[in-house]
Amino acid sequence: MMTKLTDIASVIRSKNSGPYELTLDIIFNDYDVYESVKKGNFINNRLICDLYNVTPDKIINITAFDPAKAIKATIIRPLCSGDLGETDVYGAQQHAPLLSLEFEI
Repeated sequence: MMTKLTDIASVIRSKNSGPYELTLDIIFNDYDVYESVKKGNFINNRLICDLYNVTPDKIINITAFDPAKAIKATIIRPLCSGDLGETDVYGAQQHAPLLSLEFEI
């Protein structure tokens, strides 16, 4: 059975991590579900590369943080925050590709 990320996470957001980096945060509702997603390695380099059209060298890290039931991924922004042609100065709209994710848990 497929489970939507939006049904198992209380927070799905993005934000700047400085002008050159973007951080994606997923905070889960339930510790057991978080553990299942973490152990299943569903949030991985390939997924982030596919969703954000970046190469693996643009991924700074993907980190699980147990006390917060959270997974954080940080990537190099395609354009510097505020650069000419950049459309999301705060990086607050970049979590949208995560909203359609589904996992078999």
